[in-house]
Amino acid sequence: MKPQSFGRIPDGRAARLFTLKLPSGLQADITDYGGTVVRLLVPDRTGKLGDVVLGFNDAETYAAKSPYFGCVIGRFGNRIAGGRFSLDGHVYSLATNNAPDGQPCHLHGGPEGFHRKLWSVELDRHEGNPALRLTYQSRDGEEGYPGNLTVTVVYSLTTDQALRIDYEATGDRPTPVNLTNHSYFNLQGEGHGTILDHELILRAAHFTPVNSGLIPTGETAPVKDTPFDFQSPRKIGAFIDAVHPQLINGAGYDHNFVLDAGNAVQPALAAIVDDPHSGRRMEILTTEPGVQFYSGNFLDGTLTGKTGRPYPKRSGFCLETQHFPDSPNQPAFPNTILRPGQIFRSTTIHRFSVK
Repeated sequence: MKPQSFGRIPDGRAARLFTLKLPSGLQADITDYGGTVVRLLVPDRTGKLGDVVLGFNDAETYAAKSPYFGCVIGRFGNRIAGGRFSLDGHVYSLATNNAPDGQPCHLHGGPEGFHRKLWSVELDRHEGNPALRLTYQSRDGEEGYPGNLTVTVVYSLTTDQALRIDYEATGDRPTPVNLTNHSYFNLQGEGHGTILDHELILRAAHFTPVNSGLIPTGETAPVKDTPFDFQSPRKIGAFIDAVHPQLINGAGYDHNFVLDAGNAVQPALAAIVDDPHSGRRMEILTTEPGVQFYSGNFLDGTLTGKTGRPYPKRSGFCLETQHFPDSPNQPAFPNTILRPGQIFRSTTIHRFSVK
């Protein structure tokens, strides 16, 4: 648990790296810069440990080059159309730091979102297991959001071979909140080819279609008999290049899936991913109503990871548990407005085994 130096962030402050480890070998290395999961060591079917998340070796590279590898996303994960929303009769303007198909939007909390903040860290335990408690105070007006927001994220390892993430937030003014983790996974091991052979199950009978700017249209559509049907095991690459309007809009999968369990009181099974090469299996359980499945479409081989290997197109996938994109502008979507006196709570569990 003794922290290590992890370089310096752009304002000159030092970043640190913390390690959580179980006797089984399961290990998570987490930096206070962005609350980022830097390494996640998981055994394969032979017992050999491998790092299953994409990332870099120092804070400087994360600051300069990271496409959100492993970080905490906030205040609002995913996109807000036009960088604008109306709340209680007032229109708020946010940074527009993304423009798919020339349509500007606010993405992942803005250019200086939670992924670029230095979090306060306390060593902790959660239900008897090693844990890190990260805290960040987001000030009123930061990135255009109203109100002061106090955010806590607890990373812990559990004896059923899982990385558990618990989120909590409170604020002094009504504000949108949609927190998630943006790890890119490759269960074969980071830097070991693409994820197209990974088999995926999503407990989702519907998804939210998007326009060419990757903003939800407001409808929910059934996945049955479409390339979006992962209700039974299907290779990620099976239909990823099919001629389908939604796959064209996303350049592959970059869509929110509506989880069958909805807003669960206790973490419910959302996804299962199997890598046939290593035998590693990852199950994701969450209290969130949705999960954004992103198939690494914009990786292009120009980024080199922790072990000196390049990250080509589709060499990692994301399953970002969340409320739905653009919810502040979509009244039919689950509510994302946190009001004073309320507590935002969310839990996501990544549980590992072999097959």
